[in-house]
Amino acid sequence: MTVLRYTAFTTDPAGGNPAGVVLDAAGLTDAAMQEIAAEVGYSESAFLTSGVEGADGVVPIRYFSPQAEVPFCGHATVATAVAVAERVGPGELTFSTPAGLVPVVVEQGPDGLRATLTSVEPSIEAVGDVADVLDMLGWKADELDPELPPYVAFAGARHLVLAASTRQRLADLDYDFDRLRAYMLERDLTTLQLVWRESETVFHVRDPFPVGRVVEDPATGAAAAAFGAYLRELELVQPPVTLQLHQGDDLGRPSRIEVELRDGDHRVRVSGNAVVMAPA
Repeated sequence: MTVLRYTAFTTDPAGGNPAGVVLDAAGLTDAAMQEIAAEVGYSESAFLTSGVEGADGVVPIRYFSPQAEVPFCGHATVATAVAVAERVGPGELTFSTPAGLVPVVVEQGPDGLRATLTSVEPSIEAVGDVADVLDMLGWKADELDPELPPYVAFAGARHLVLAASTRQRLADLDYDFDRLRAYMLERDLTTLQLVWRESETVFHVRDPFPVGRVVEDPATGAAAAAFGAYLRELELVQPPVTLQLHQGDDLGRPSRIEVELRDGDHRVRVSGNAVVMAPA
């Protein structure tokens, strides 16, 4: 068994979000996969539990953070799809995730292999008072963007969307790790999707991930998909539209995530490159 190390949503081996990838995890127990993910230490690692060749073209995949299994992970999906394509060639495949079926298309582009995943059916739900979570973040209510209200968004995993009114507010992130982790576990949240809107189609985002024992994700494809659903359902953008999400800049690991919303299809498409990690 070999653990591959890729970084997703970047063409630079020193950028993006790292993911462990095990292309043949057949026979590994849950405990073994959890142990490997903890040893690798990235925000998530992905495991193909039946190998690359799934039954009827459907490839079972599971995701583990260093702390626990998660239902879906976008950057590890992109990384795994690119790793598979490097071995069998670009094309289409479908991952069977704990959250549902996720089709992926991998294409050869000018900057290398690029994967586009299609989310499970997304949804959003309104939230009530967010004073507690703002206190944990050290944010004030008047520092939120009133045009982007707090919601929980889902596209395979649940993310609380909070929009800052300024780029500086987003850049200055220093939160209470233990309190926020407990808050998120009580509400089955995977990350917070903290955003600042630069323009109608360009957003800067940050994703605290204390439930995975990770302070912050450099790129979060699952949250990007959920955020696309949030914008669509609240009619904050008009499909068809392609959004650009900038993430990881404040961590020194720049990531670029493309989110596509189509007419007549509520699922969200998330695209990005992935490359082998730079040597340590």
